[in-house]
Amino acid sequence: MSGHDHDHPHDHSHDHPADHSHDDAERWKHDGVRVIPGDQLDSNVPSTAGMDRKAAINFARVGAQKLWAGTVTIKPDAKTGAHHHGHLESIIYVVKGKARMRWGDALQFTAEAGPGDFIFIPPYVPHQEINASPDELLECVLVRSDGQAVAINLDIEPAEKVETVLWIDPTHPDGGVTK
Repeated sequence: MSGHDHDHPHDHSHDHPADHSHDDAERWKHDGVRVIPGDQLDSNVPSTAGMDRKAAINFARVGAQKLWAGTVTIKPDAKTGAHHHGHLESIIYVVKGKARMRWGDALQFTAEAGPGDFIFIPPYVPHQEINASPDELLECVLVRSDGQAVAINLDIEPAEKVETVLWIDPTHPDGGVTK
């Protein structure tokens, strides 16, 4: 019998790759790349009058450990109070409308962004988000470097007065309004 094994040393190994590749195929099929269709975003999230937030990528939906991503739609003239997001990095991609950002110790710096533009907000930067259009919705994709909600409201007079319509998302749970 041992002589037989020596004559055909590779026979046994042919069965294993098939078994492993089947397991791998199942694992990759369900745990590999995930596509979240735009019409299947999770709207079961905190919201408020005048805006609509939906989660696409988070821990609950896809097991994301280090990212949150979703969409935010903000009514015309909506403005937040001064705040920052602690250690989180944020990226805002403008899909439609006109966003105005203000930042700095006195919110003295400003920049506007339109469709196709990306906005990067580093950790701990005091800022204010504004829908700069009086009559057009601002539609954005929002990505953060962690799924946790961090919003530290700052005692800085907003450069542009806060409106009653607030910007709500995971890290503006109360609209970013200074208490």
